[in-house]
Amino acid sequence: PDSGVITVEGQPVYENPAIKERMVVIPDDVYYYGSASVREMMKFYRGMYPTFSMERFEKLAEAFPEVDAKRPIRRMSKGMQKQAAFQLSLCTHPDMLVLDEPVNGLDPQGIVEIRELLLRLNREHQITILLSSHILDELARLATHYGFLDRGRMVQEVSAGAVEAACRKCTHVEVSDVAILARVLDGMGLDYAIDSSHTANIYAHPHVTQLVQALADAGCQVSAMHQQDESLESYYMSLVGGEGHE
Repeated sequence: PDSGVITVEGQPVYENPAIKERMVVIPDDVYYYGSASVREMMKFYRGMYPTFSMERFEKLAEAFPEVDAKRPIRRMSKGMQKQAAFQLSLCTHPDMLVLDEPVNGLDPQGIVEIRELLLRLNREHQITILLSSHILDELARLATHYGFLDRGRMVQEVSAGAVEAACRKCTHVEVSDVAILARVLDGMGLDYAIDSSHTANIYAHPHVTQLVQALADAGCQVSAMHQQDESLESYYMSLVGGEGHE
């Protein structure tokens, strides 16, 4: 998007120091001045954020023991750069973290460490995290709400619970009379959801032969039946239309 307004709690972010002091952005490609070290960037952050805490800086150094505070950040591995960025950012006591591809380029151990850190920050410090990523399987382990974008346009905002329900493993059936289907499934004690006037999802493991026979006896014909188990990736692709999307 090349237009629009970003607001936080109803207030515009642009040219609003009071809002910007409460949030920190960590981009995918972490950038710091020239050969600046973590300790040198600490002085910069301390001057920019009134809420910066030296006590927290020293405590976080223990949480990121592999980060050498005297070494130029640009000479660190990508994983170490991300850890350094988190150490500096968290010293500002942010209410909001805005992250772009936080696990991109990390090895499996680094991915797990960042994931656990984000979950802990949200759980223990109530920090709101806005996370942008193309690694959808990783998002599925973290998100409580999703905003799906396609070509710069928001196509859906939805809770994680709603997505999980849509991706839930089920038996999808197409029948001649969904009202009869509902009565039969109620009689069998099976969990289900009606999709349309002719389709439904059964969230259990029905005995197919018994179900089809029971429906036939009740005057309902089954025209299609198949297993359905979507991933977050397939959910997104079905949402935006598949081909030509990234």
